[in-house]
Amino acid sequence: MTVCVCSWANRYALVGSAVSEAVYILELAGQDDEFAAYEAEHAVSDCSVVAPGLATARGLTDRFEYLAYCHRASELIGKAEPTAEDARDLLSVASIDREGSVAVRAVDVRSTTGIDTQQVERELGDELVDRGFTVDLEHPTHELRALFSEDLCALGWLASEANRDFTARKPTDRPFFQPGSMDSDLARALVNIAGARPGATVLDPMCGTGGILIEAGLVGADVIGVDVQGKMVRGTQENLDDALDGGWGVVRGDGASLPIASGAADAVVFDAPYGRQSKIEGNLGQLIQETLTEARRIAPRCVVVGDKPWAQPAHQAGWQTEAAFNRRVHRSLTRYIVVLRRR
Repeated sequence: MTVCVCSWANRYALVGSAVSEAVYILELAGQDDEFAAYEAEHAVSDCSVVAPGLATARGLTDRFEYLAYCHRASELIGKAEPTAEDARDLLSVASIDREGSVAVRAVDVRSTTGIDTQQVERELGDELVDRGFTVDLEHPTHELRALFSEDLCALGWLASEANRDFTARKPTDRPFFQPGSMDSDLARALVNIAGARPGATVLDPMCGTGGILIEAGLVGADVIGVDVQGKMVRGTQENLDDALDGGWGVVRGDGASLPIASGAADAVVFDAPYGRQSKIEGNLGQLIQETLTEARRIAPRCVVVGDKPWAQPAHQAGWQTEAAFNRRVHRSLTRYIVVLRRR
C-alpha cells in the first residue's frame, strides 16, 4: 500500500492505516470549503479541510443534521492514495467491528480524480463479502463510503446525514415574497454560526421577509424580528406563522433604536441593506454602525451580511471580529459575512 502524507493532511499522518480513535470525514456542500468547515465547527470539533469538498472532524453532535453546507459525516477508517487498489488494500487491513449487510458508495468528489466509482464499489464490495458481509443496496445495515478528492482516498462508515429538506424551500414559495430575499441554505448557515438552537433566542433587526428568522426557528431557537417598514413586519408575520409553530415575535422599529430589552437575545443576525438596491434615508454606514451598537446591547454575538464588509463599523460599535468570509453570488455581487463577538 502506498503511504502519502500531503501538505493539507499533516494533522493526520495516519494515511494508509486504520484510525484507532473516533475521527470523521465530512462531505462538504457548496464550493466554499472554509465557510462550510466553519459552519460545521458548530456541530463538531476540530474541523479541518483536507481536500476539495472534504474535511476531518471529531466529536460529532446531534446538531450535525441541521447543517447547511455539510452533506454527510462518516466514521473514518483510514486514508490512502486515490486508486481502487489502494482503497481495497486499506480496507483489507482495517479492523471491522460490525455485522450485517453493507452497501458501498464511491464518490469522485467534484470530479477531481476521474476514478471509476463502479470499479471501486465492486472491489470494496468483494472485500467485504470475503469478510462475511452480505450486500444490500436498498436497506443496508451499514454504508461504506469511499471518497476520492485530488490526492486522497478516504474510507468511512456513514454515521450521520444532514437533513436537506430546507433546500427545497424557496423564498418565492413563501406567502410573502420580495426580490432580493436570501436563499434558505445561506440563512441556515448564518443562524447555525450564530448559535441558533433550542433554548437560544435570535434577533434579526432588519428582518425583511423573515428568511433568517425562519431558519433559526426551524433549528429550535426562539426568534424576534424587527423592521422599519410596516409592510415587511406584516409580511414576516405571515411567513413565520406559515413556517413555525410559535416561538416568534415581530415588531416595527428602527435598527438604530431597537425596541428590545438589553440582554434579550443570545445572537443577532441580519442582512444589511444593499445601498444600490434599497432606498435608505440618510447615511447607510451610520445606520449599520448604530444598529450594531444596539445589537451589542442586546446580545453577545452577531453575524452581519452585506454587499460590503461591515467589520470597521462593527469595531467602532465595540465588537471584535471572530471570522470573515467573502461569497461571490454573481459577477456584480459579492456577499461579505462578518462574525462578531462582544469585546
